[in-house]
Amino acid sequence: MATTTRTGARIAVDVGGTFTDLVLLTPGERVHVSKVSSTTQQPDAAVVEGTARLLQRSRVAPGAVTEVLHGTTVASNTILQKTGARTGLLTTRGFRDVLEIARIRTPEMFDLQWEKPEPLVPRRRRLEVDERIAANGSVVAPLDPDSVLAAVARLRDDGIDSLAVAFINSYVNPMHELQALELVRRHWPELPVSLSSSVLPEIKEYERTSTTVVNAYLQPVMRAYLERLQDGLAGIGIDAPLLVIASNGGVASARATAEKPDFSVGSGPAAGVGGAARLGQASGRADLIAFDMGGTTAKAALIEDGAVGLTTEYEFREGISTSSRFIKAGGYMMKVPAIDIAEVGAGGGSIAAVDAGGLLVVGPQSAGADPGPACYGRGGTRPTVTDANVVLGYLNPRHLAGGALAIDADLAAGAIETHVAAPLGIDVTAAAHGIRAVANANMARALRAVSVERGRDPREFALLAFGGSAALHAVDLARMLELPQILVPALPGVFTAVGMLASDVEHHFVRPFSASLGDLDTAAANAALAALEDEALATLRGEGFGGDAGRVELRADLRYPRQAETLTVALSAARLDDTACAAMAGDFEAAYRASYGYASGREQPEIANLRAVATGLRAGRLRFDAARAELPPPAAHAGERMAGFARGAPAVATPVRERGSIDATPVTGPLIVESYESTILLPPGASARRDDVGNVVITPGKG
Repeated sequence: MATTTRTGARIAVDVGGTFTDLVLLTPGERVHVSKVSSTTQQPDAAVVEGTARLLQRSRVAPGAVTEVLHGTTVASNTILQKTGARTGLLTTRGFRDVLEIARIRTPEMFDLQWEKPEPLVPRRRRLEVDERIAANGSVVAPLDPDSVLAAVARLRDDGIDSLAVAFINSYVNPMHELQALELVRRHWPELPVSLSSSVLPEIKEYERTSTTVVNAYLQPVMRAYLERLQDGLAGIGIDAPLLVIASNGGVASARATAEKPDFSVGSGPAAGVGGAARLGQASGRADLIAFDMGGTTAKAALIEDGAVGLTTEYEFREGISTSSRFIKAGGYMMKVPAIDIAEVGAGGGSIAAVDAGGLLVVGPQSAGADPGPACYGRGGTRPTVTDANVVLGYLNPRHLAGGALAIDADLAAGAIETHVAAPLGIDVTAAAHGIRAVANANMARALRAVSVERGRDPREFALLAFGGSAALHAVDLARMLELPQILVPALPGVFTAVGMLASDVEHHFVRPFSASLGDLDTAAANAALAALEDEALATLRGEGFGGDAGRVELRADLRYPRQAETLTVALSAARLDDTACAAMAGDFEAAYRASYGYASGREQPEIANLRAVATGLRAGRLRFDAARAELPPPAAHAGERMAGFARGAPAVATPVRERGSIDATPVTGPLIVESYESTILLPPGASARRDDVGNVVITPGKG
């Protein structure tokens, strides 16, 4: 087939633990999609191969691609698997053990089996040097160059590949860190160096040190990966910028990501939540809980008044991570802007087993892409949530992904029989219902973490379900939390990649500024804000976002006196005066009350940091109200199949329809709705219709 050259094509790629999702946007808002198995050991291989296939099938020349957007798990997997660079740390004398002291707390008070994560830099590679900056920025003791050279020479002899430098109070005066950098570059120019004053110019030595160490640990790995990916894309004829999704949902250049990779640890999930917020705006729904269930994990995030919830710190943890400002010290701290996402180890590939106490458990271990669930027929023998959905009749028992992925229902039943049903003394169908029930309970924890634990009533939000498996479980979860409505977007199985195409470039800047609002030097504050704004605008102009294509929002981190934690509020004006300060205090009190259930009302809050968020408005980004999907031809669909909806009740003949047949006229369950990349399950009592934007809108009803 001949290739037709088109201009302005954009590609988004989301690498997951099981599948790599690819979405191509061509002029006229035409969307082409593909799913390929992830290549776990070399994730860029699936990206390059999948991109080449999608371009060929869509008849788009590689040279017509103008940008590639990428959500990656390389950074998070590097931390999880402990495969980062051999890293050294230089710190001020007396602060060698900051990483291990951390916050002097455990994430859960009564968990006697909790083990503190091993620092990414062992103690022998954390060395002290002679210097000291005071809290006001004055020099207490000058930097001793000989101590720096001796320490780095010792670390190089130990084989370090990357260096972190975190001196006390460098956030207010970076002079000594810059001097150390100059010394290292003069003697070891090939050694990557991360300075805490550049990575995180904020107060709190543990958070700043940890963030800088994570950056140094990831930097050589991410740099090599992105270079390899760019070379691979160039090898198939793509000469276009590579943009990487950041943890805050915006996009950054590959170069910026390679320099500060800790901003991309939450890369993939953030794009889906950002896309959910934009879809909600297009659909006229401002309050949503975004629910993303893939092959390995399930994630939830709150969207309120059309905006995603952001946090200024992010802890990467192994296993289950129900993020909360009240649960800390469980992982590796990165004080970077990130979408506030709760994550649990419950996805379609999560493995079900009976533990030593005879209880059924699901996850967090996953079958991943290789070998995958037992029903894939690729050598997997352990039962998964996907196998349970096949046995119950919810998933097509012969194939998925439009026929591209063969399914063997007998293998699914055999795995559940061997590992769950027989040990529990129940039949296979009851075991499959049990697997789903446990998985649903795990996922409900994530939904509660971003709603109830944030002081929000989930009954006031709609559930936006995306990811390959979310629409199979959405009605059960909505009923558990009494959510009134569910939205399943067009292309839910690749929605995270779709969200990338709707995203903007985003950069965050921070400057420490400590002052009470009741006694604020507005001239000094406005000078700091002006400097931040100038830096943000210069960055945008440098990336081609001048004039109306770039905008800057100014924010401040506020807290009550004598408190350590802050809340971020937007400034109502570019410069502060009495009116703006009063508005800021009122916004802080409202945010504090919404988060904690009360507010002082008597004490004046104080500023801890000033922030600027620079947004570059990408031309040609996806418009949800205009997009038209060009899906691969669907495989043949059966008119109905037997499906069981309650434990102990017989299976019933359930109609199976293609998603394209759902229109504005409501349909009722039981019903199974299939498309190329996902399946929607409507149990008895639920109803669904399609809205003007292409969402399938479900009323869960009562089972």
